[in-house]
Amino acid sequence: MNTTREEAGTLARSIVSNVAADASSVDTVLCPPFPWLTDVADILKGTPVIMGAQNMNADLGGAYTGEVSPRMLKGLCQYVLVGQYERRILFGDKEAIVRRKLQVAQQQGLKPVLCLGEDADQLDEGLGPVVVAEQLEADLDGATVNDQLVIAYEPSWTTMGRVAPPPLSYVNDIVGHIRDTLTMLYSAEVAQQPRVIYGGQVNPRNIAEIAAQAAIEGVLAGTAATNPTNFAMLVHAFATR
Repeated sequence: MNTTREEAGTLARSIVSNVAADASSVDTVLCPPFPWLTDVADILKGTPVIMGAQNMNADLGGAYTGEVSPRMLKGLCQYVLVGQYERRILFGDKEAIVRRKLQVAQQQGLKPVLCLGEDADQLDEGLGPVVVAEQLEADLDGATVNDQLVIAYEPSWTTMGRVAPPPLSYVNDIVGHIRDTLTMLYSAEVAQQPRVIYGGQVNPRNIAEIAAQAAIEGVLAGTAATNPTNFAMLVHAFATR
């Protein structure tokens, strides 16, 4: 929930300019706040930068004041976030809601970015792999698992109540565990199709180390995406690895 209309336009133009050298070799997606979707979409026309949305309602329409349906996003956005940890923690998006959003997004031709991960207490108890596997099985029930799906390992301990995160080797292991779980649920062939990325404390200081982790195929940036120079550094790290 950042930027005014003017700030969003300025940020989008700066990002397009700053990532121009790398955006053709890396899928680069911007997910602005809902009020600025059309403004930013106009700015992105003719560029390699892709539009995404931060959230959606699972219903196609109706008396849901203030909500945004996938039909409203269709044709405007290619991607949509589902299961982002703030939605899970602050707005009560439980597994059934996440699962329904993912299914409807796919039915409407949107590419869902499924966010999942453990919280700080679960991390301390060593339950990360178990939590991630359970979320995957619950959220993907009835979904299509293919190369149009992105899975973002985005644990809430990265920004909510955790001072000292584990090493990035742990993140790499969990991302690998996501692949292993997909193999168990589906097949080795299917497990290789979704892109698996990392969302957490992603910034210019650690992006080189993140990009060096073999299992991590991209990042879901938060604060770093509000600074065009920092965002461009994230894109460049994956364009050149």
